[in-house]
Amino acid sequence: MKRVCVVLTSRSQYGRSIHLLKALKKHPNIDLQIVLGGSAIINKYGDISAQIENDGFIINYKVVMAIEGGSPLTMAKTTGLGLLEFATAFDNLKPDVVIVRADRFETLAPAIAAAYMNIPLAHIEGGDVTGTIDESVRHAITKLAHVHFPTNKLSAERLLKMGEDSKNIYNVGSLDNEFLLKANLKPIPELFEKYGGVGSRFDILQPYLVVMYHPVTTEFEIARENINQVLSAVHEMNMPAIWLWPNMDAGTEKIASGMRTFRENTKDNKISFFKNLEPEDYVRLMNNCACLVGNSSSGIKEGAFLGTPVVNIGTRQQGRLRASNVVDVIDDKNEIKNAILKQIQNGKYPKSEIYGDGNTSERIANVIANLNVDVQKRIGYWDSENLKVVKIRFRHSSIFWCKVNFNL
Repeated sequence: MKRVCVVLTSRSQYGRSIHLLKALKKHPNIDLQIVLGGSAIINKYGDISAQIENDGFIINYKVVMAIEGGSPLTMAKTTGLGLLEFATAFDNLKPDVVIVRADRFETLAPAIAAAYMNIPLAHIEGGDVTGTIDESVRHAITKLAHVHFPTNKLSAERLLKMGEDSKNIYNVGSLDNEFLLKANLKPIPELFEKYGGVGSRFDILQPYLVVMYHPVTTEFEIARENINQVLSAVHEMNMPAIWLWPNMDAGTEKIASGMRTFRENTKDNKISFFKNLEPEDYVRLMNNCACLVGNSSSGIKEGAFLGTPVVNIGTRQQGRLRASNVVDVIDDKNEIKNAILKQIQNGKYPKSEIYGDGNTSERIANVIANLNVDVQKRIGYWDSENLKVVKIRFRHSSIFWCKVNFNL
């Protein structure tokens, strides 16, 4: 029986990983362990503890690591504290494999801990290209990880070019699409009764916007200016909107402060603000909205599968593979307004499967159950002619010269 430890650090990670957890739990050769950390155990960002237990899973360990403040300093300290605590968790649980997902800054902590403790590390969503600190974190985890589950062909090819072994790369598609495939995507008329929200209330069966704007850590100093542009654009659309609170990245306090100031000083606006929603309710809103506005990866990935019109703002998702449903703009009020109008007029886009067909969890579970990797990683280079990774090995006792063509 293989002990497989899944690390979850946010509500969205859990919602989009639930089918993977089910597949791992029911696999006859896997003993599932779940460790929570980051914002996943903080109420204002959506503590998922009760929901996980209600869904029939056991939480094996909670890592308290988040330092409040929403600055680059608190991000760095949160990661350092997480490294200490995840090492303790893994020492107690003795997992045979650790699974981490994507690019959240706090995810680097369990990845380092597992690598240092000689525990095989599986990484989901490696090889993507985006903006902000997520880009660096994702690629750092790739170099620590032993097995990779990219969501698309381009990302799989990038992993090969980064020197990862082809036999440990599995292009399984996105867990997000699987979540959508199995979710209830009908409208949610009981939204306000279920969550309350602050601000305007309206008929959710009529056209509305969904807005989710997160901090860009490399633009920390101008976060307040950027959020003011987005707030002004959405307000001047004079259209009902559901606005979700930002995540805990550096800049979150500046963005939250801008949102509170707007809410308190702008009368007769049509925006309703929510701290967090259950993942399925979020995708229900997303599937039925007139347009999704902001800089969340959900607009790029889930939006493609749903065909939801998306206005993607700024650099946070720069370089990420996208379908025709996305219009990119800078953090400028007028550009945002014009793009929203264009997307509303266009309406729904055709469904795209650039991030897979939605059958992902069983593929990952079967690979993990039969996983047998060497924890000592080897660097390789991409042989573009023969389409394979060539390993380069070095020995302390001898020096080997090799000619490698890196003009890719």
